[in-house]
Amino acid sequence: MEIVKSNIENKIYPIRSVQVMLDSDLAELYDTETKFINRAVKRNESRFPTEFMFQITEQEWENLRFQSGISNERSGWRNYDENNTIKK
Repeated sequence: MEIVKSNIENKIYPIRSVQVMLDSDLAELYDTETKFINRAVKRNESRFPTEFMFQITEQEWENLRFQSGISNERSGWRNYDENNTIKK
């Protein structure tokens, strides 16, 4: 897959005054599945600054979907508990 600057720029969203990319968009960029991106980050948390990643709220996800036309089926919302662990 050819990486085109505009393709990446179109997948950067402002959330909480920070420019972010969704895990699903990173997975697409690296031609892998979202679960593998999340697994790699979880296994290597010490390699990422804490401000590198955060969990968006359900309201932020809805606002993002509304503003950018993201479909319901796309990943990006993860169900985390109060300790920032994925709920099973």
